[in-house]
Amino acid sequence: MARSALDALLGRAAGESGGVLVEAALVLPVVLVVALGVVMAGRVVHAQVAVGAVAREAGRTLAKAPSARAGLVDARSRALAAAEGHGLEAARLQLVLEAGAFVRGGTVRARASYRVALSDLPLLGQVAVTVRGSHAERVELYRGRARAPR
Repeated sequence: MARSALDALLGRAAGESGGVLVEAALVLPVVLVVALGVVMAGRVVHAQVAVGAVAREAGRTLAKAPSARAGLVDARSRALAAAEGHGLEAARLQLVLEAGAFVRGGTVRARASYRVALSDLPLLGQVAVTVRGSHAERVELYRGRARAPR
């Protein structure tokens, strides 16, 4: 059997011209699935780190506040600022703040959850992953409180 000019130019033996195409057809889907998996995992891990930071900022802000009322307001705004800084959408973020009795030595808690939408990635349809983070912080024993108006 005579070799074609293209096979001779590429250094292929006769009958090998379709082998590369078959190999590419077998390997390409695997490479695409791995690439999509890496992107998906990256998004979820980023959101997990960001949600942890949001809960930590909210909890620390609440624990250092002069009163529970002021602390809840400040903690919510600080959490939203931290979420924005990490690139999270406020509409998909849920924040629960618990001031408890808000006494010196008491514990305040902040819980955050965020829905990571993966629907823009091919083959995933309407898939979404919810990540959660929480933080508990002790209200300092030896700190001053804001004075009540006289």
